[in-house]
Amino acid sequence: MNCRRLIYVFGCLNLLVAYTFIEVSGENNAPLGTCNFPAIYNFGDSNSDTGAAFAAFTGMQHPYGISFFGNISGRASDGRLIVDFLTEELKLPYLSAYLNSVGSNYSHGANFAVGGSSICPGGYNQFHLGLQVAQFLHFKSHTNILFNQLSDNETEPPFKSSLPRPEDFSKALYTFDIGQNDLAFGLQHNSMEKVIKLSPEILSQFFKAVQILYNEGARVFWIHNTGPSGCLPISYIYNVPNKENLDANGCVKPQNELAHEFNRQLKEQVVQMRTKLPLARIKYVDVYTAKYELITNARNHGDLQVLEFCCGSYYGYNIVS
Repeated sequence: MNCRRLIYVFGCLNLLVAYTFIEVSGENNAPLGTCNFPAIYNFGDSNSDTGAAFAAFTGMQHPYGISFFGNISGRASDGRLIVDFLTEELKLPYLSAYLNSVGSNYSHGANFAVGGSSICPGGYNQFHLGLQVAQFLHFKSHTNILFNQLSDNETEPPFKSSLPRPEDFSKALYTFDIGQNDLAFGLQHNSMEKVIKLSPEILSQFFKAVQILYNEGARVFWIHNTGPSGCLPISYIYNVPNKENLDANGCVKPQNELAHEFNRQLKEQVVQMRTKLPLARIKYVDVYTAKYELITNARNHGDLQVLEFCCGSYYGYNIVS
């Protein structure tokens, strides 16, 4: 796969999301009325992890980061993620991972997302959404104490400049991209019907996390739905022998149908949130449709094999130049 063309395709997705984001600022009764958010606090999985899994688990090697950053970036990508394009649109620095202690700057937010994370406990790792929110609460409390203890004449002013200002927490944008691993882990251990029945409980845990942040003063929420996981290369590889499971794009239909149902329930949950959290501004972002459109029209952006691994294989990490 041509990685530069792939970056172009995902760049189109990110621009679509960014334009949607700009529209949010103009909606009636938006708390801030503009896109002048001083910070972003992100929660999620590998779709928005900017270095936590890299810091907490195994190191990522080439070709991660080569298309934009030029070296290892801590992202499960050779370039930028959607959250990176959002920070660029808001003229903010890229988010430092909360778990990455080396060279981090939290003055304009922090990233609590960890690759492999799920909404509910008991998934691929221990960094479920509830724990990420708990880490945020600790981060907010601890940085507020440090910020207020340090004077502007501190002998190490750069240290204070890397901390968030206490007043910015209530003005920040709170973003979420999580849920894909709840579905994937569920399918590995349960039937499709069982996972669908579990979806309300998964989304109940999601709402609890948002409620906690709201009680802490968060007011603007940006919530991604889950993408077409049936279009991931690993899904396609395991279903090649069962061609009746594949759609016209080669994506696994049952997995995408599950994502559709999960997203339908998530959208209903967001509607309820808007009633239960009257001071909040909550935006539901249809990432599924944007990604699937790009997969469907991939050849219009270049000769791409979107259902193949760009570099190596799931069965053995053999780099393809």
